[in-house]
Amino acid sequence: MSLPQSYRQMLSTVSENGELRLELTERSMPTPGEDEVVVEIEATPINPSDHGVMFGWANMAECSSTGEGDDIILTAPVSAQGMAVMKARIGQQLPVGNEGAGTVVAAGDGAGAQALLGKVVAVMGGGMYAHYRCLPAAMCLPLKPEHTARDGASSFVNPLTALSMLETMRMEGHTALVHTAAASNLGQMLNRICRDDGVELVNIVRREEQAELLRDMGAKHVCNSSSENFAAELTDAVHETGATLAFDATGGGDLASKILSAMEAAAARTPGAYSIYGSVAHKQVYLYGGLDVSPTVLTRGYGMAWGVGGWLLPNFLAKAGPEVADRLRKRVVDELTTTFASHYTDEISLAEALQADIVKRYYAKTTGEKFLICPQKGK
Repeated sequence: MSLPQSYRQMLSTVSENGELRLELTERSMPTPGEDEVVVEIEATPINPSDHGVMFGWANMAECSSTGEGDDIILTAPVSAQGMAVMKARIGQQLPVGNEGAGTVVAAGDGAGAQALLGKVVAVMGGGMYAHYRCLPAAMCLPLKPEHTARDGASSFVNPLTALSMLETMRMEGHTALVHTAAASNLGQMLNRICRDDGVELVNIVRREEQAELLRDMGAKHVCNSSSENFAAELTDAVHETGATLAFDATGGGDLASKILSAMEAAAARTPGAYSIYGSVAHKQVYLYGGLDVSPTVLTRGYGMAWGVGGWLLPNFLAKAGPEVADRLRKRVVDELTTTFASHYTDEISLAEALQADIVKRYYAKTTGEKFLICPQKGK
C-alpha cells in the first residue's frame, strides 16, 4: 500500500519559562530497516503510567488548549518545584504512549519483518500516540486472526503487570497477594488470573460501589479503605489468606504502612508466634504506581521482617529473563478477549486527547473510566 510522506506524533516538552506543551508534530514517514516494520497505530490506551511523560509535574488543573484539529496545542504551567524535578527534560521533545496495536503496513527485507506484513500486532516501546510507528519486528506481538487492534491495544502494561505480580509472588516464596486500587482494569484482570490459578487475593478499594463490582465478579476478599472497620477487615482477610506480599498502586500516604500492620497483626494470631522483634515471616509491599503523590508514610509497628520498595514491569521482566517473558506474552494472546479483556469508556482521536476538558477527565484517573486513543479517527 502507498503510505503518506508524513504523519503526526504527540510530543511533550517542558520549556525553560515553566510551561508544559503537548502538540502533534509532523514527522517524515520512516523507511523500515531490514528487521523493522511500520505499524499503522489504530488503538492505544491512556494508562496512568503514560501520565508521567505526558504531564510530568505540570499543574493540569490550569491546562488550556489552543488551535483545532492536528494543530491543537495543550499547555499547562509548571511550578518552581516541578521545574526542579524535571530539570533534566527541559527543552526535550518526548514522544508519548507506552503501548498500542495496529496493522503492519511496511516491512524490511528480513524474514521476521516480512512475516508480519499485513498482520495486526500489539506493540510496546513508547511513542505510540501517533499515526504510525516504526520499530523492530521483535517488539511486535502478533495477534490471532479473530483479534482486532482494539482487542490488542492494552496487551502489555496491564496484562503483563498482573501476571508478573504472581511471578514475583512465586519467585519470592509468598503464597497470596494484597492489591490496592483493585477495581481498576488491572485489578479486575488480577482477580481473574488469581481465580484461574488458585491464588488467594485480598482486594483494597476506596468506595463501596467498587467493592460491589469485585464481589459481582466473584472476588472473595474485598476491603474498603474508607470503612471505619478497614483495619480489622483487612487483618481478617490477610489472616485468612496468609498474604505476606502486597502491590500498592497509590504509592503515597500511609496505605502501605496499614497493610504491613495488618500482616503483622494477622501473624500475631498464630499461637506462640509472639516475639519482641515481630513475626519471622517477611512482609513486603511493592509500590508500583503513584495515584497518591504525597510522601509515603511508614509508622513502624510491624517488627523487623518487612520491606517497602519500588516495582517496575520492565525491570522485573529483565530480571526474570526471556523465557518467562515469552511464556507470559503467549498467555496474554491466548486469553486476550477473556482474562485480559480491557473495557474503555471513551474512544478519542489524537487531537481530542489534547482538548483541555477531555484531558482533565482522563488525568483524574477515575476508577471505571479508561480512555482509548484511536489515531486514525477523523483522518
